[in-house]
Amino acid sequence: MEAAAKVQRQMVRLRGRSYVAFVFVPTVPIQDWLQEIDATIARSPGFFAGRPVVIDLSSVDLSQSGISHLLASLQDRNIRVLGIEGVEEARLTPAMPPLLSGGRSCVVEPSAPKKPEAKAEAKPTSLLLESPVRSGQTVIFPDGDVTILGSVGSGAEVVAGGSIHIYGALRGRAMAGVNGHTSARIYCQKIEAELLAIDGFYQTADDIDEALRGKPAQAWLQGNTMRITALN
Repeated sequence: MEAAAKVQRQMVRLRGRSYVAFVFVPTVPIQDWLQEIDATIARSPGFFAGRPVVIDLSSVDLSQSGISHLLASLQDRNIRVLGIEGVEEARLTPAMPPLLSGGRSCVVEPSAPKKPEAKAEAKPTSLLLESPVRSGQTVIFPDGDVTILGSVGSGAEVVAGGSIHIYGALRGRAMAGVNGHTSARIYCQKIEAELLAIDGFYQTADDIDEALRGKPAQAWLQGNTMRITALN
């Protein structure tokens, strides 16, 4: 009788996937900074729920117990921290989120010199979508402008390195200038947005002038302040 065949070990399947995370940069006094977070949550309950969050501690000098207290304070506010940046690894405990580094930029060194190509293919600097972005969908294009001929549904998200042009209603979230492009703008034919952001400065639905709702509008940065006005 032959021996039973060995069970073939199945390879673990790994896939790469990127997510847009909010990066919190606490400032001292921490209690005042937490009050600003509370004010945002009060204006838009559930705004941070289910969103990946990274804490950048490069602007503060917190002890291990101070970091632990900060994480607990955020957890009390239903804010789940995905990772931590800007701090020495020795100040973190195994129970804390992992230390992250690198952020957006990533350099891959080739193992062998590449052969010269006859002509390098230019990267597109804009993205055109002819279909609407439906609820739950996310569009990320960090290399330039995004133009959407339809609408952006509630719960949908559009992220662009440049400006965002929406030729329909904007009911979800639009984040422009995510790579530090401060002159980026957001245009839409009907503003009913949950959130608008340019280079990290944002306004939620409660911050938008009620007189603009349902009308064509544009958003841009004036210094460190986001301006939202009618689009004439």
